[in-house]
Amino acid sequence: MKRTIGFIAALIFLTTAVPAQNYGQAATIPLWNNASAPHTNGITTPETETEPNRIGNTSEAVLYLFPAETSKATGQAVVICPGGGYSRLCMDKEGYQMARWFAANGITAAVLKYRMPNSHPEVPLEDAERAVRILAGLEAGATGFTADRVGIVGCSAGGHLAAMTSTMAATRPAFAILFYPVITGERGKCHKGSFDRLLGPGRTDSLTAYYSLQNRVTPRTPPTLLLLSDDDRSVPPVNSTAYYNALKENGIAASMHIYPAGGHGWGMRDDFACRAAWQQAVLEWLGSLR
Repeated sequence: MKRTIGFIAALIFLTTAVPAQNYGQAATIPLWNNASAPHTNGITTPETETEPNRIGNTSEAVLYLFPAETSKATGQAVVICPGGGYSRLCMDKEGYQMARWFAANGITAAVLKYRMPNSHPEVPLEDAERAVRILAGLEAGATGFTADRVGIVGCSAGGHLAAMTSTMAATRPAFAILFYPVITGERGKCHKGSFDRLLGPGRTDSLTAYYSLQNRVTPRTPPTLLLLSDDDRSVPPVNSTAYYNALKENGIAASMHIYPAGGHGWGMRDDFACRAAWQQAVLEWLGSLR
């Protein structure tokens, strides 16, 4: 049910200034909650945090903004969608730590705490689209931090959200970077838990196909970089390869890096052997877009 939006995003600066050289968070930007957003996910109980930086049961969308290092600023910005199987959010290694790395390399980053779908797929999508619009200066809330080219980054289920924003939103990001993304709901290829929580365990085949994003790519889909491990047993690599093939069939500039080992969910982990390789690949690819 549509709701009247009576909430204007406010920019709230932290009371303690963070030195620029630390590439720290500079602002917290509330987007909306279930009462003020166009749709509700139906969650009425408090958020959970069963372990540090693993947040579940979210019903309020918030952006945490990390400005680019001024001397390296590229004019690019990214909205980062952490993963967590659409049941919780990995806010550190797929959120804040990644944002600091982007900021240190001249790209303003905003980590999105998005609302869990809880069988309402339109809910995280409208959160991500509004985050892109705010960071692009199309809506109020991020004055002084906006960018001309705003992309979206997502890990795992957050990669599904980033790809969903790239293919289904009215306002599309300028580019997308997808880390080991959930893409398809096809049997034998999907991360079943993510799709069950996105659409409900009784999801129909037609609804599953609709949100299998290799089916939603069009010439309007932005350039995309995919990064994953060949030995990922949580989200099969065919998710990324199917999306890459769909991008190429539609004439979209795309690149894909498949690392031999690392499994799933490595994000900013220090022990991922290809960490330096993926970081170089991301910066080179972003440079090619400028």
